Amino acid sequence: MSATQAALTQLLPLAGDTFDKNKVTPGLLGFIVFAALAVGVWALMKSMNRHMGRVNFEEAPEPGAPAASGGDGTRAP
Repeated sequence: MSATQAALTQLLPLAGDTFDKNKVTPGLLGFIVFAALAVGVWALMKSMNRHMGRVNFEEAPEPGAPAASGGDGTRAP
């Protein structure tokens, strides 16, 4: 048996005594993953707002279509 296997067989039962299965928490890794997701969502929302600000919402007239007209079919002055 190697030294690593000997150390694991001696230390593994000790870890089993201190581990409480009813108090499992995500720990530091869970916090880091959650924080990274939050920063990613924030960056995507900031980028979306910037892109939506550049959008021109006015529809361009079709080529060959008459200019702006009133509701009764007459041209606006």
